[in-house]
Amino acid sequence: MNNEKESRPSPIDVHVGSRIRLRRTLLGMSQERLGDSLGLTFQQVQKYERGVNRVGASRLFDLSRVLDVPISFFFDDMPDSLAATFGGTPQRRGGNSQDAADPFGDDTLSRRETLELVRAYYRITDPSVRKRIFDLIKSMGPPEA
Repeated sequence: MNNEKESRPSPIDVHVGSRIRLRRTLLGMSQERLGDSLGLTFQQVQKYERGVNRVGASRLFDLSRVLDVPISFFFDDMPDSLAATFGGTPQRRGGNSQDAADPFGDDTLSRRETLELVRAYYRITDPSVRKRIFDLIKSMGPPEA
């Protein structure tokens, strides 16, 4: 039974891997391109993303640099039960306070529509046009609290 437990990926490694995949996908980056940037094969990137291989501290640092996110990004939005089980702080949501409500629900960032919207936004090469579109979209939603 102990060998069976050791052969399964840690839930934390699976969560970190899913965050790597999320950010890579939001950037429209292939596994191969991410691997090239890190000196890895795309198969190694796949294993990180599935949580099969544990991401070491120096590799996490490299990933944060290449994917242009803080290291804490990989641990954000960890399920409360997982954080509590492994001694973390429950209800950590992207660095926001615990009282902030998530207006989108839990799966917004993983929806295809969200990914396509973000990719299309970053394909706009003119920063002033991108800013105007951003302002337009914000103006169409409810006022921020």
